[in-house]
Amino acid sequence: MLRNSLALAATLAVMAPWNLATAEPFRLIVTHLEPPLVPNSVMDLAHELGYFAQEGVEVELLRFEQTPLALAALRAGEGDMANVSVDGLLHLIIRQGEDMRAVFSPNPALPFLIAGRDDIASVTDLKGRTFGVGRLGSLDHSLSTQVMEAADMAPDQVNMVALGQPGVRAQALAAGRIDATTMSIGVWMSIPDPFGLHVIVPPDAYYEAAPVVNKVNAVPARTLEERRDDVVAVVRAITRLSRDFAADPSAWADAIAPYAGSLDADQRLELAKSFGASWAVNGGFERHDLRFTQAWLYQSEDFADLPTIELDAWADFSILEEVLAEIGVIEADAPGVLQPGQ
Repeated sequence: MLRNSLALAATLAVMAPWNLATAEPFRLIVTHLEPPLVPNSVMDLAHELGYFAQEGVEVELLRFEQTPLALAALRAGEGDMANVSVDGLLHLIIRQGEDMRAVFSPNPALPFLIAGRDDIASVTDLKGRTFGVGRLGSLDHSLSTQVMEAADMAPDQVNMVALGQPGVRAQALAAGRIDATTMSIGVWMSIPDPFGLHVIVPPDAYYEAAPVVNKVNAVPARTLEERRDDVVAVVRAITRLSRDFAADPSAWADAIAPYAGSLDADQRLELAKSFGASWAVNGGFERHDLRFTQAWLYQSEDFADLPTIELDAWADFSILEEVLAEIGVIEADAPGVLQPGQ
């Protein structure tokens, strides 16, 4: 059934609805140069597989390397929606007074995990062990500290060592120079021979302990006013494909193949299965997680001098509420279930 759905969507991408010819393309800004090997690739693949066309909206993807460039393009009217970091969006709204709102997140969770020696069974076993981080205060360090605290493990009882990039930390772990570290699922899979190592905290559990939403899709007020139906269509298309990939990981493994480099079919499928609940089958826009994210950001120096704003000052839930009212909510999804009014 899913294969038929993907085939239909691809056909519709070629046989575009008549109304697409009369409308300006909806310009979606992404901050990667090609589909990444994470659930965020759903935006690119919704375009390639015809899911946007099936919803009656013509989407043009604009690519920038970083959130600041994407937000600058959005402010300049070069795009209608952008996938950007939450901290970048909040800075723009608070410091510059921009009227923008996040409307959903196609990939709220960073695919982080904690890997370590086989004799470390749980987070509490990290006491007295050496833990590699990018640098003190880095994203991986801050989030892993949150994971430790959620497990009632005091971070000051762990020997934190700054080693730099995830690949370097993975090499140090494999060589026995450290006992554990945080890395993405992709870096974990790239370790040639993980003998004597295992995943201590898988990505789903990592996000549950530290539900920091990394990126959201934001729109200016003008987009909501002038192209609301297109915004709904884009969110609906991406949510539908997220559900299809969550139901059939092999569909993502096949679709991402042209961008997967040396990963073979089995590795792509293993990677797809590892995403678990990372697919935003309900739009990846849970109020609890967004509030947690904002509170977490305000603990950093970058937000020390900024006034606190309400969640509704930077997040608009009405788009996703409209989409889920039409296609329903997948109740088993966690994280990512929209919770209106909470």
